[in-house]
Amino acid sequence: MAEELSGTLERTSFTHLGVTHTGKVRDSYVSGGVRTIVSSDRQSAFDRVLGTIPFKGQALNAIANFWFDATADIVPNHLLEVPDPNVIRARECELVTLEFVVRAYITGVTKTSLWFNYESGEREVAGNRLPEGLRKNQRLQQPILTPTTKLEEHDRNISRADAIGEGLITASLFDRVADLSFALFARGTEVASERGLILVDTKYEFGVLGGDVFLIDEVHTPDSSRYWYADTYESLFEDGKDQRALDKEPLREWFVERGFRGDGTPPALPDDVRVATAARYIALAEEITQRPFEATPDTAVDRVNSLLAG
Repeated sequence: MAEELSGTLERTSFTHLGVTHTGKVRDSYVSGGVRTIVSSDRQSAFDRVLGTIPFKGQALNAIANFWFDATADIVPNHLLEVPDPNVIRARECELVTLEFVVRAYITGVTKTSLWFNYESGEREVAGNRLPEGLRKNQRLQQPILTPTTKLEEHDRNISRADAIGEGLITASLFDRVADLSFALFARGTEVASERGLILVDTKYEFGVLGGDVFLIDEVHTPDSSRYWYADTYESLFEDGKDQRALDKEPLREWFVERGFRGDGTPPALPDDVRVATAARYIALAEEITQRPFEATPDTAVDRVNSLLAG
């Protein structure tokens, strides 16, 4: 861990691999219908990159790749091969310009989260009417879909009617992807439960290739999802305490406690917070994949550069 703290994969530059796309966490290179995706160790929250977390990209990839395999019978995905723990090669798809967020509990501190909006007085989020009297971390009667925009500077919740009205998606594609999202969430809930976990909420991204819908980007990772331990959910909820989380929500809360929600200059991440976040990502990877997390002799920087440098 000490070696990786100073050897995190913060940025890449492999322009010889194709057209470059730099996201908050992933760097992509597109050529000949194939997208080479590098999962960096960058940590994002509140639509900002806030530092790096050791082993994050490797853990993220391990979890996503497990779920791509575990959901392939529901919807095809873009994964072609995994040449390195931090790298995949994938089919290049035409992006569906919405993120499809499924939520089974009311929680969260980000500006698009259910609890943040509910606590601020909102009772309708992305076309979903929420009843009075809900408490933080309460289970909803049934999972709901709260899509968000994707290609804007800051994500915003958007209803089906508004997304179609703004020309972001057709009605038929929206309904197809919505059905897939609920099916994926049901599978995620089932498998998480077998691991003693609760899949609280998650986001899905989709693409279209040859007229077919593909699951892309990531699936059920701690970046895109919230996970809680099931065995302590009820007691903590009844006591009004925070849930035991295996995701990046504790990191978000760390920033909120210091007055940062995405605007202004964020506080620097100390190493103990970076290590604690890494430990949660690694623990989730082991819980979900049911395999021990194996650190490689080389740091992520050295491995990826050795694989992809021209």
